[in-house]
Amino acid sequence: MEKATFGAGCFWGVEAAFRQVKGVVSTAVGYSGGHLPNATYKDVCSGRTGHAEVVQVEYEPTQVSYDDLLKVFWENHDPTTLNRQGPDVGAQYRSAIFFHTPEQEAAAKASKEKMQAGYKNKIVTEITAASEFYRAEDYHQQYLEKRGLAHCSIR
Repeated sequence: MEKATFGAGCFWGVEAAFRQVKGVVSTAVGYSGGHLPNATYKDVCSGRTGHAEVVQVEYEPTQVSYDDLLKVFWENHDPTTLNRQGPDVGAQYRSAIFFHTPEQEAAAKASKEKMQAGYKNKIVTEITAASEFYRAEDYHQQYLEKRGLAHCSIR
């Protein structure tokens, strides 16, 4: 198993998209990329923690490639809006790829460069090393599934 971590706005819809991918073994929503240990939803919503809402994906690389996961990431948000996805505004909703290995870093950078050709505006997605992941509260996990909703994509 390998891990991948992505921030693409509100984590509910992003998690639902990744859960549909064959080879994804599990997902968890949470917070990463900030400075406050053991961040909570209330903390992150304050905008003062530096964390992004993220989805951590555990996947079987013999069934799904990291490049395939990157494709899902790009397709499920607008990477050209800084600190915003749809009606959600703030650095916690930023577009971010948190890489776990040098191979993931290289793949993410190559993917971003390739994707830029398809956008008029500059892609603002940050690509940084994965830091501590703080799992979100239980009521956020598989939020849309628990409510019988398919997605909340902005596209």
